[in-house]
Amino acid sequence: MIKVLKRSFFLFLMGGTLFLQGCSFFTNDQSKTTLERVQEKGAVTVGFANEQPYAYQNAEGKLTGSSVEIAKRILENLGITEVNGVLTEFASLIPGLQAERFDLVTAGMFITPDRASADYVEFANPEYTIGEAIAVEQGNPLKLFSYEDIAANEQAVIAVPSGTVEYDYLLEVGVPENRVTTVPDMPSALAALQAGRVDAITATGPSLQSILDTAQDEGIERVEDFKQPVIDGEEAINYGATVFRESDQEFITAFNEELEKLKESGELLEIIQEFGFTEQDLPGDATVEDAIR
Repeated sequence: MIKVLKRSFFLFLMGGTLFLQGCSFFTNDQSKTTLERVQEKGAVTVGFANEQPYAYQNAEGKLTGSSVEIAKRILENLGITEVNGVLTEFASLIPGLQAERFDLVTAGMFITPDRASADYVEFANPEYTIGEAIAVEQGNPLKLFSYEDIAANEQAVIAVPSGTVEYDYLLEVGVPENRVTTVPDMPSALAALQAGRVDAITATGPSLQSILDTAQDEGIERVEDFKQPVIDGEEAINYGATVFRESDQEFITAFNEELEKLKESGELLEIIQEFGFTEQDLPGDATVEDAIR
């Protein structure tokens, strides 16, 4: 069973005793590890940021997406059948995990050195590898084929969800901060492009394609000849993974073991193919250490 718990519900709980009782969900038995507790309850709480195709709430109110479905399969194999989702802005996912608002983050989050070194959190092994993409007005009037093109064109303004690695990449290649508009999520980015407030939007390839497929807006196009940004001398190809608290080593180890089984059986590819990924997007034998080198 899957439930999506709205942020407004949590804000309501903050006003009274029910919030304090809810917090005890995480603290009522310090003698048990997180894995022991969620296995005993058969339920886990995950943070997500409503970004297709990684983790989002569909029209029926169901929590789904490539990262969610990978986590669900692994958690089921660990005896955990109920997944409760907490909708949170992307930039608030790691702080929320640190604050114990949820047990893990499943949101298509890239493994980066900064995130990997964040206090009290740790990534599981990679679930996929992926590159970047941009979308523009039909016909690409500013001729934007790379982040570098955006940096070079003083008129170009681009929208990106706050807290994402794309924001850092844009600044790294020389796009000024005043030409990078941060928004809560990809639907907001698309709305800004449709309204003419920005000239381009960016996200990972599957995420961008998913929002464009949903919108079906003939006035917007994905740039097909997009050149991947070069960061520190290498193309910015990234790995995405599930995030845990650093103290939950038992949970991380169990999760990684089940993830490896999905790779070996071919189930991992079957899961991600439903969300627009291909065999080329599989992580191979890459570990967290490989991803942050």
